Amino acid sequence: MNRWVRFNQLWQLISALFREIIREPGVLFWGILFPILMSLGLGLAFTKKADVIRKVAIINITGSSSAGSENSLVAGFLQNNCEKNVQGDTDKWQWKYTIKDEKLGNSVFLFFNMKWDDAIRFLKRGTINVLLLGIKDSVEYHFDPMNPDAQLTYLKLSTIVGKGAIQPVQNSSEIKPLTVTGTRYIDFLVPGLIAMGVMMSSMWGISYGIIEKRSKKLLRRLVATPMKKSHFLIALITVRIAMNFIESLVLFLFALFAFKMSIQGNISALILMFIAGNIAFAGIAVFVSSHTSNTEVGNGLINFVVFPMMVLSGIFFSYQNFPDWSLPVIKNLPLTMLTDGIRSIFNEGAGYHEVTIPILILLAIGTLFFTVGLKIFKWH
Repeated sequence: MNRWVRFNQLWQLISALFREIIREPGVLFWGILFPILMSLGLGLAFTKKADVIRKVAIINITGSSSAGSENSLVAGFLQNNCEKNVQGDTDKWQWKYTIKDEKLGNSVFLFFNMKWDDAIRFLKRGTINVLLLGIKDSVEYHFDPMNPDAQLTYLKLSTIVGKGAIQPVQNSSEIKPLTVTGTRYIDFLVPGLIAMGVMMSSMWGISYGIIEKRSKKLLRRLVATPMKKSHFLIALITVRIAMNFIESLVLFLFALFAFKMSIQGNISALILMFIAGNIAFAGIAVFVSSHTSNTEVGNGLINFVVFPMMVLSGIFFSYQNFPDWSLPVIKNLPLTMLTDGIRSIFNEGAGYHEVTIPILILLAIGTLFFTVGLKIFKWH
């Protein structure tokens, strides 16, 4: 009898706690629906598709006497085998070639006519991974040998680029490993990690800290003091920006000594970009944490902001993997603007002219969200 009573008590306790959880809509959303949305976003980028698109830069196929000869192997291949873009849009591909494969999926090569400097810039951004240069009867492939995707692109291209026909490459003398500063994966990754660190530190350090203090009734005690809400929040943001600066500096120094990284652009512009990103995410953090006192809901709200941008904004891989229709939205995300700005200063030698607009947008985002968050902020 006592055993049955104890079992019934245990069952009632389990049932009560379960009902407590399912009655909270936020818990259901973040625990069930949000992972589904995350898997959908990652699936769009990495799930096997019917066509695998590879973007290749053709260097000076028109104009230069060395690479633009009509009798060159590259020119002959493009003219005789590829589909030409009749729309003439210079922002899109000029030629397209498809290798059909029913088992492994089609490989679609999109060729862009670029100058060398433009091609290197797009290579650093992860938009392309192979540069193709045709010189009379030879073909040169320029790519990072440490990039496996670039190697695969080269292996497939080398079997089709010839005198208008399929001609396997007999030797590797046409391979030109790229040694340009800023083209390695680590050069792509570290600026992204710095930007992601700013977002994560701001959102968790500010948002979750405020929500936790509110849930523990600690903020309620501050109401009796003459302290203003704005002073409290600004002090919290200032400390967090200082911590973010120290953390980012340590990461950069590690990359500097371990991987010989360098900053090619304007350092003062980099500092302003960094501060603007901190202000943007600090403002968003204040807005997210301005009202709720439930740590589980707050955890979900923070993840709602953090995870989509961490996946979409090109931290670990280029956001060019996502469908073209989504790129305008992705490029305007705060983390994307911060990442692209820091990355352009690190790897492309950008200065104030290139990052002024992103800096102003990030400052506007931070100011807007901070103002609204301050307006609706509650101590308890």
